[in-house]
Amino acid sequence: MNEVANQLLESDGSHARRASKVTLAKKRFDKRYCIQYRSFMNQHRAVIDTNVLYAGLYSATGASYQILRMIERGQVTPLLSTTLLFEYEEVLKRGHRSLGLSVQDVEDVLDGLCSRAEFRKIHFLWRPQLSDPKDDHILELAVAAGSVDIVTHNVKDFKLAISFGVRIVKPSDYLGELK
Repeated sequence: MNEVANQLLESDGSHARRASKVTLAKKRFDKRYCIQYRSFMNQHRAVIDTNVLYAGLYSATGASYQILRMIERGQVTPLLSTTLLFEYEEVLKRGHRSLGLSVQDVEDVLDGLCSRAEFRKIHFLWRPQLSDPKDDHILELAVAAGSVDIVTHNVKDFKLAISFGVRIVKPSDYLGELK
């Protein structure tokens, strides 16, 4: 388990286990668990695609890991929706062994991430827009948050997002812009 996972575990590992996915989402997005809005002058906000979260937890040597470190330090605020949180949970729990995490560790990492995130409700669905319909919810979140950046390794699937005023950025490029 890498350092970011440990930090996220330590930061919010005291929460009780949730009974169901619906209860889990409601509790995670309750004001006690998520910071609803951060208005820091130098605060960067972005939608972090699941592949970036997974890559950052898998390896401590890439740009994805550095972005997770910046989230942990409060330099980047990730944007979340219920759909994206469920996707994070499903993918991380499915691959928890390859990440060196237990299922409880995944829960704790997600709780830590939620404690640093800005939650957005999606009021308008723009589907279908992207070549991969499973990514439409990420575009909708970025639009709902005010056309913020989407950080992903899968840039080619988000080409049409430009028409919504959303920038699609690879983790290495995003990291370079922040430094």
